[in-house]
Amino acid sequence: MTKRFLMISCAVLMTACSGESGAGPTSAKGGGDPALQETLADPAPEGELALDVEVLAEGLANPWSIAFLPNGDILVSERAGRLRIIRDGNLMPDPVSGLPEIHPGRQAGLFDILPHPNFSENNWLYLAYAHGTDRANATRIARAKYADGALGEVEVLYDAVPEKDTNHHYGGRLVWGGDGKLYATIGEGSKYKEKAQDMTSSFGSVVRLNEDGTIPDDNPVFGEGTRPELFTKGHRNGQGFTYDAERGILWETEHGPRGGDELNIIEAGNNYGWPLASYGIDYNGAKITPFTEYEGTTQPVKYWTPSIAVSGLAVYRGDLFADWEGDLLVGAMAGAALHHIEMDGDKPVGEARYLLNRGERVRDVRVGPDGAIYVATEMTNDPEPTGKVLRLTPQ
Repeated sequence: MTKRFLMISCAVLMTACSGESGAGPTSAKGGGDPALQETLADPAPEGELALDVEVLAEGLANPWSIAFLPNGDILVSERAGRLRIIRDGNLMPDPVSGLPEIHPGRQAGLFDILPHPNFSENNWLYLAYAHGTDRANATRIARAKYADGALGEVEVLYDAVPEKDTNHHYGGRLVWGGDGKLYATIGEGSKYKEKAQDMTSSFGSVVRLNEDGTIPDDNPVFGEGTRPELFTKGHRNGQGFTYDAERGILWETEHGPRGGDELNIIEAGNNYGWPLASYGIDYNGAKITPFTEYEGTTQPVKYWTPSIAVSGLAVYRGDLFADWEGDLLVGAMAGAALHHIEMDGDKPVGEARYLLNRGERVRDVRVGPDGAIYVATEMTNDPEPTGKVLRLTPQ
């Protein structure tokens, strides 16, 4: 047992059990099987369905998110801080103008883009991005009016707190829930993992906002002095997020450390355990926690050890892939694949991998209005922008 493990585990466990800062249950105990943290599963098999893969756009720099507009245009965010337009199957040469100042660097930059449910009437486009400097930055949520390739009337709605001095683990996924509220994932800043159990911080959370950025009156209460925007806590770095209207479920995927990527059902007031419980270990091989379960916290619906580095997440609803109706689509950056998760109700019962042998990390996945599957990919080792947007249909 390393000194680093002792320090981290003791700090986390004391914080969780002390009740300080509204953090965690007061009498929780850990459990589960720690051997699972280092038990490596075989890769999912290659999928049997033959796909047609159409390249809609290429030469993108780390494309992060895809959004569909009512007029047929497709918006694609580039993490470096640009917003691009795909129109009639062609990438427009000029990026969208009027974006707010965005902090770049390592994992920082422009993240999710999300049209308002009534975009046709109000033209509001919601953005998640990093703001600040290397020494003081945070995830920010803003909205702006979009028209004719330009943004205007930019309004800052929410800043994660506190600011941090790392360019890691921002979260940055946005979703409209069935209640008309805006939900967002906020990462825990990597080296500030203990703040995922600190209810005075928004780190390691899903936050719930009204469309204008105000806080709903019916958000869950985590304790006296806790932040009112919190919907759930105990997350590491939520990178996939989608609302399943037919099941009434908010699905979330998040990065584990070395192993322990998770698929979660997000429910009000739940604590998802990080870093008190994990199915992974630290990158240097040290144990972050001896527990895979922790009393008072919620277990994942599914976990991946080794990590697949989960990214975008979608529920398939459409006619083109009829046999996939209601199944989940999970992007993977490690192993560079699109994972098809076969579902039986809200339970995963099968898994297969697609887009293998292309060498492209899958950053985002969406189901288009036409029923096709749209995927944003990137090549991280190429000095030139080589990101693409792919359109997938069955052969």
